[in-house]
Amino acid sequence: MEKRRLGTSEVQISPILMGTWQAGKRGWTGIEDNDSIQAIRAAVDAGITTIDTAEVYGDGHSERVVAQAVADIRERIEYATKVFANHLQYDEVIAACDRSLQNLQTDYIDLYQIHWPSGSFGSDFVPIGETMEALNTLKKQGKIRAIGVSNFSKSQLEEACQYGRIDSLQPPYSLFWRYVETDAMPYCIENNISILAYSPLAQGLLTGKFAPGHKFDAGDNRSQNKLFQGENFSRAYTAVDKLRPIAAKYNCTLAQLALAWLIAQPNTQAIAGARYAEQAISNAAAASIHLDPADLAQIDIIGRSVTDYLDANPVMWNW
Repeated sequence: MEKRRLGTSEVQISPILMGTWQAGKRGWTGIEDNDSIQAIRAAVDAGITTIDTAEVYGDGHSERVVAQAVADIRERIEYATKVFANHLQYDEVIAACDRSLQNLQTDYIDLYQIHWPSGSFGSDFVPIGETMEALNTLKKQGKIRAIGVSNFSKSQLEEACQYGRIDSLQPPYSLFWRYVETDAMPYCIENNISILAYSPLAQGLLTGKFAPGHKFDAGDNRSQNKLFQGENFSRAYTAVDKLRPIAAKYNCTLAQLALAWLIAQPNTQAIAGARYAEQAISNAAAASIHLDPADLAQIDIIGRSVTDYLDANPVMWNW
């Protein structure tokens, strides 16, 4: 899998990243550590070298599972993790990074990201300059190689960039969720900031595996995902059916088609989670699918049959 440069940094990342929110278990159901470890290792064996995690995923559990999976081959891996919104004061950022280093069993993190802007989820407001000062210090110390932000709007990204180099933005982005295209993407392209799209399969909706009337367990975060509710789901279900002939043309799955479309977008890489090894292997194969311009345009039109009807709220869940 041919790697891509992360922003203007020296970090090289795979166009498909392994997402490990589910490995933290919290907010998911039916997750087993051994399955997560096998999925992460299978992803790496299939060519995915960049693994995305966060301190808040199971209060460090995801990070520890990642270490169990690949600490013995650390030199082959790029670690991307995140500091949560309640740890954005200077000393808290330093302490959170040290915890993540310990969890990941490493002495450096390739990409360290602010998970949500200050004030999110009722957290205290911390000036972005203070948080960036801590991140710049960690970078100078060699504990992190690059700085990123997640769930930031264009205006928030612009403000953060006043205090140091930001090499990535991690937004929710998929064929069925495209707010970033009209908000921060033009700024990212202009300033060579990599886009690391999370939920690139719309939390599984783009796999075509969910039929009308599907109910998630109350502990599953997807039970609050707007795309799985009401008319949004009906439109998405219809759109998925329209994607099937295109997937057949390329002899690929719907998920692979959605990932291939996404990594063909400007500056964009996809963070794809996987519960099981076979899913991780399948996700990795999407990097070898090259869609022709006419099909990219047709897929775009199909996606807009869903996104044109969404409200203006950029958060995917009814939290």
